[in-house]
Amino acid sequence: MMKRTLFTILALVCLAAPLAASDNVHDSNGHLWFIYNGDHQFGSSPWGLHLEGQVRRAEMGDEWQQWLIRPGINYTLSPTLQFSAGWAYAMTYRYGDYPVAFDFPEHRAWEQVVYTAKALGLEWQHRLRLEQRWIGEMEGAGNDWNVENWRYENRLRYLLRTTIPLTESKRTFLILWDEVMFNFGNNVSGNHFDQNRAFIGIGHKLSEHTRMEFGFMEQTLQRRGGRIWEHNHTFGLWFMTKWPFKTL
Repeated sequence: MMKRTLFTILALVCLAAPLAASDNVHDSNGHLWFIYNGDHQFGSSPWGLHLEGQVRRAEMGDEWQQWLIRPGINYTLSPTLQFSAGWAYAMTYRYGDYPVAFDFPEHRAWEQVVYTAKALGLEWQHRLRLEQRWIGEMEGAGNDWNVENWRYENRLRYLLRTTIPLTESKRTFLILWDEVMFNFGNNVSGNHFDQNRAFIGIGHKLSEHTRMEFGFMEQTLQRRGGRIWEHNHTFGLWFMTKWPFKTL
């Protein structure tokens, strides 16, 4: 099963590679991401609350790239299977050598399933997420831009993640994950491949319910229209917690 999954991911990335033809434009950027990610179970109930906020900075922190909030509801069916759904809001800014014409907002509904399995002596996390996206199309001039239309798109995301203990206590560990994303729907043309994120980093458990993770992510992103490719070299810091909410 694991070998088939790895082969599928590799095949998807290889199929997307020919899209980067020689006449395309390539933009290289350095980014910093800061993320809070919390999953808070309601006592002994299978239900819980997901809280997430991200600050993404371009030019190694000098300028805004994007900020995002993503709340949701979790339902844990078993120790290895969890379902979630929620809403997200993102604001994207102009950055890089080939910036978009304007800053723009985006609303998303999202649904996901997370399945954990053991293979090759390691624990592997599979996350499949479906997003319904309303992307702001702007009109205006100078500093006065407003949303003229909300363009609807869909996006499918698949993430495969594992960790490798680096200490006997397993409190410090190596992190490896890759996430690939594809766009689909009537309003998508030129770039059904959206992006790929490959990450390597170090994590440390601060307590039973909290951990910090830091590492490097290489983000390969195909912009709308398919001609501009971003190669974003990104350092990220995650604070992650699973403190349960006490029931009254």
